[in-house]
Formats: sequence, C-alpha cells, structure tokens
Amino acid sequence: QVQLVESGGGSVQLGGLLTPSCTAPGRILSSYALGWFRQVPGRGREFVAAFNWNGVSTYYADSVKDRFTISRDNAKNTVYLQMNSLKPEDTAVYSCAASRSGPGYPYDYWGQGTQVTVSS
Repeated sequence: QVQLVESGGGSVQLGGLLTPSCTAPGRILSSYALGWFRQVPGRGREFVAAFNWNGVSTYYADSVKDRFTISRDNAKNTVYLQMNSLKPEDTAVYSCAASRSGPGYPYDYWGQGTQVTVSS
C-alpha cells in the first residue's frame, strides 16, 4: 500500500503564506508524476499544480500561477507546495497525488489531505 502523507496546512489571513508538504515513498517520487489538488465541500476536486516524474516540467492552474510553486526534495522524499499571496478562495482541503502515467492522466495514489483556511 502506497502512502502519501500531507502536513503543513493551517489558517492564515489574506495575503499570507503557507507551505504544505507531502511525503512519499522514494520509488514513487523517482518515477511518478506528483501533483497537488484541492477540494471544497460540495464542489469537485480541482487541479492546482504538478510536475512530471523527474520534476523538470511543472504545471499550474491559472488561478494559482505566479502565486504557488511546486517543488521537491528527493533526499527527504518530500514534495512541497509554496503558497504565497493567499486569498479566501484558496480555502480548501489540499491533497497530493501520484500518477504513473503522467501529470495529465488519472492519479493512482492519494493522500488524506490537509486543510488550508484563508480569512479576510
């Protein structure tokens, strides 16, 4: 069973920053595309950011481009989502996920999520 474990969510005010992280097995980090998604109760899951299996190519939703940065630390088996200039509409449960096929394909493994709340 593959486990992806998020941490680092929290509550901030408008304009604040947070950097949730996601730990994954080394074999996943080295060969799967890794992505971040978010979901608000009553709404569908929304893509946020991802990179391909080797981390060379990155992808962002238009709503977060220039504010969020996805990165990885292979030595720590960890993926990060640096979130700057946060807005109330960024409030959601953020989950990381891994896809064997690539960033634009179905994701095979999911974490449990971490709550991010932005107040105005």
